[in-house]
Amino acid sequence: MSATAVRPAATGTTGTKPVRARRKAGAGLGLVAWLAGIVFFLPIAWMALTSFHSEEDAATNPPSFAASLTLDGYREFFGAGGGASPWPALINSAVASVASTLLVLLLALPAAYALSIRPVKKWTDVLFFFLSTKMLPVVAGLLPIYLFAKNTDMLDNIWLLVILYTSMNLPIAVWMMQSFLAEVPVAIIEAARVDGARLPTILARVVAPIALPGIAATSLICFIFSWNELLFARVLTGVVAETAPVFLTGFITSQGLFLAKVCAASLVISLPVLAAGFAAQDKLVQGLSLGAVK
Repeated sequence: MSATAVRPAATGTTGTKPVRARRKAGAGLGLVAWLAGIVFFLPIAWMALTSFHSEEDAATNPPSFAASLTLDGYREFFGAGGGASPWPALINSAVASVASTLLVLLLALPAAYALSIRPVKKWTDVLFFFLSTKMLPVVAGLLPIYLFAKNTDMLDNIWLLVILYTSMNLPIAVWMMQSFLAEVPVAIIEAARVDGARLPTILARVVAPIALPGIAATSLICFIFSWNELLFARVLTGVVAETAPVFLTGFITSQGLFLAKVCAASLVISLPVLAAGFAAQDKLVQGLSLGAVK
């Protein structure tokens, strides 16, 4: 009786060891994640703090953390000192990013539907072809695109950037949304088709609401890529269609680099992307993890 009574106690004690080990491993991974987050956040915090310093304090080496704070960098960025206003460039970036993202979604959703829910022959080859278009270096296509824009009088035109950003983001959008739409139950689509719904209705009222997290993740990534693009905007635009990244490079002049002003401009230009990511963070996490757990 005594030997039988001891065995369960020993088994229970042994069973708690894997649980404690998993808890310690989880705590260790959590600590590593926090440290990695702090490391990635430090440059942004440094940039934000420098933007509130004067140019003299921002140029000190090592930096002075106890220096007085001022809004001079932001005033100069917004043209208080007689400089160029950043609003046209910000508006151009917003138009190019939002318009290209909407076009990408309109084109990628039917394509992803055809490759996932209604698969075509050799759909894997089609996906690889889409992805292979991203393997071409951007510089390799810069000269032909410049010559085309010049011959068609499209230089310094914001709609040229919209077309370029749409074509650049469409392959990755189709690739992402194909995996998202593959998780949509086919039975729901078949039921809608039996009820007489046509393809546009199915895409808008059946597929899109179910795949909304994936669509949100795709649109956010396309928006970030379009907002941050510099090379094409630098070469193909001048004054009328100048975007925010191009406007930011104008602060590097022969007179020197004004650190506080550049940090203020960088923080302001980064705010739309940060705000969009913060607003869609739940959808982004759901979209990027869609299909990861069965």
